[in-house]
Formats: sequence, C-alpha cells, structure tokens
Amino acid sequence: MNVTTAFDTRILVAATNVEDAKMVAELLREDFEQVGTATDPDHAVRDFERFRPQVLVLAFKTLEESERFYLGLYRLSGQVHAIPHRTLVLCQRTDAYRAYELCRKQHFDDYVVFWPVNYDPQRVRMAALLAARAGTVVGSDGPSPVEFAAQARRIAELEVLLQRSLARGDEQIAHFSDSLRQVESDVGQALEGFSCKVLDGRHDDLLEIKNREGFQRELTRLQEDEMRGPFATVDALLEPVRQWVESFRQELAPQLDSVRALAELAVRVRPVVLMVDDDEFQQRLVQSLLAEVAVDLVFADSGTQAMAQLRTHRPDLILMDFQLPDISGVEVMRRLKLASGTAGIPVILITGTSTREVLLQSHKAGAVDFMVKPFDRNRLIASINKHL
Repeated sequence: MNVTTAFDTRILVAATNVEDAKMVAELLREDFEQVGTATDPDHAVRDFERFRPQVLVLAFKTLEESERFYLGLYRLSGQVHAIPHRTLVLCQRTDAYRAYELCRKQHFDDYVVFWPVNYDPQRVRMAALLAARAGTVVGSDGPSPVEFAAQARRIAELEVLLQRSLARGDEQIAHFSDSLRQVESDVGQALEGFSCKVLDGRHDDLLEIKNREGFQRELTRLQEDEMRGPFATVDALLEPVRQWVESFRQELAPQLDSVRALAELAVRVRPVVLMVDDDEFQQRLVQSLLAEVAVDLVFADSGTQAMAQLRTHRPDLILMDFQLPDISGVEVMRRLKLASGTAGIPVILITGTSTREVLLQSHKAGAVDFMVKPFDRNRLIASINKHL
C-alpha cells in the first residue's frame, strides 16, 4: 500500500460523459484505491452523500457545467457542507483564468487545464494527492484557535484566583498566629491580675496565703513553663503549613510563567467574522465600521460561496444577509445547524426589513441576533463582542 492510500482517501469523479469519468477515474486509481464516479445528474446528490468523498473531481467539458453541478449540490443537499472535501475542477485552456478566479474566491480549491488534450496526466494525480493531504487537516473537527484562546484566557484567570487564595491563606495563618499570641498575652495578664488581687488580700475570704514569695514563684512557673509551652507547641504546628504554602508557590512558578505566556499569545488571536452579503457597498461599510475591532473579516457574496468557505475555514461568527442571490440566509443557517462542526457558530442575521415574518424565520433558524440596515455601529459591535 502506498502513502496516499494510507489516508484512506475517497475520490469521486463527476462528469456527464461516462467515458470521460472512467478515463479520469482510471488515471487516479494508479494512486488511490477508493475512486468512484457520478455521471447521472438526477442522482448527483445521492451519489455524493453515499460516497462522501474527501476529494471531488469535476471532470466536465466546460467550466459552466462544473459550476452548475456544484451549485446544484449545495442547493439540493443538506449534507454537502457538512462533508469535509476538496474540489478539483478540470477545465479547458480558455477557461483557465475564470477557473483561477473561482478558486481564488474559494468556489473551488484547485484547477487543472485538462481538455481537450491532456499533455500532463500526472498533474491531475498530483493535484488530487495535494487535495487529499490538505483534506486530512481541513477535515478535522477540532476546536478553533479562538476557542483555544478563550480557554487560555480562562486559565490565565485561574492564576489570579490562585494568587488571591494563597494570599488569603497567608492572612489566615498570620491572623491565627497573632490571635494565639494575643490569647497567650491575655491569659498571662489575667493570671498577673489574679496574683495581685490575692497578694493584696482582696481574696482573703477565698484563699489564705501563708508563703507569699512561694505563691508568686509558683504562679510565675505556671505562667512560663506550664502555659507558654503549649502555646509554643500550637504555634509550631503552623510552621509546616507556612512551609507548604511557600513550597507550593515555588513549584508553581514555572507553570505560572507558562500560563502568562499563553495568555499573551491568546491576546494575539483574532476571531474570524464571515459576512455573507452580495452587496459590495454593505461589505465595505461593515469593514469600515469594524476597522477598530480586533477581528478578521472575510466575505462571501452568496450562500453557496459561504458554505464552500466553511469547508476550509471555520469562522467564529457569521453576519448573514437574509436575502441572497442563490440560497436564502435562513436556509443557509438551517444547513449550518444540521452539521456538528458548524452548529455552534453564532449567526447574526442582517436584513433591510424588520417584518414580523423575517424575525420569526430568523429566530426559528437559530439566529442569535437580528440587525436591520443601515447598521448602528455601537449595537453591531456590542452584538459581535457579546456572541464572540
């Protein structure tokens, strides 16, 4: 078994021409064991969802057909965005620039000039191999950097709580020690006062002192030997506690240094906010409104492009326009909630109207907030900060 099959990569070749699909599939089977074909447009969604490819090769003769096929998957399938995959489109030389533009906008991941005559068949195999390798990383459902940063900040907060608790422990030990000395002093003063009253004869009705000097010596011995010893013993019992606290501080010092370094790194992690809106003016406006907010903005001009971007990027928050040119913003939200990897991404719906029907639909679909154009900058920023 070669290195590529170790990835257990599933590749699906989609085409309208059966012979073309077979030719490309046979080419890829030189490196991959699991290569399937999808040639019936009526069963495109079924084939994709059953095969669950990690690499989708669009082997249509025209770029328009590839776009139409892939757009149809996103319109008709509720799972396509939840199945991590990379897209490789085969195109004609005349469509190369357009293919590049689509890849740059993340409609597709890569392209190979293949039709009408392919002079470099290994280029297709290499592109598929690179897509398979990338897919092993992109397909991960692990936490995002912002989620890591949030946990790092919480860990940093633990240092403050720990230092505060240790300080309270020091205060309690010092308070107990002071209280013990105070009790010892109070008991000594009480005995001294009692001794004075007895020797002055104020308690002759209770005690008869025949040897005043002997009584004073015995009282002094009681105070210094019998009482001071137990008090000193109790105070000595606190010393191991003091040593433990100091030892604990010293042992934690390197770990706390790491926590501080982690917290400093967490500050540099900027959340990613995806804005889905086909209006370039609104995109520029939001970019201006959020210029001073520590977020990285990315844009999509359609629901299809947004879901395509979610295959390779996981935003921490989405600003979703209600009315999109292909799929409605509400429908995109519904599909996001169906996939475990995207269900937790907060979505703020943006729209030009605040009708009751729009509000109900957005709430039902799972939007965390609702913004009406034109945006109120303070409210927009407050909502983004709240849900990040």
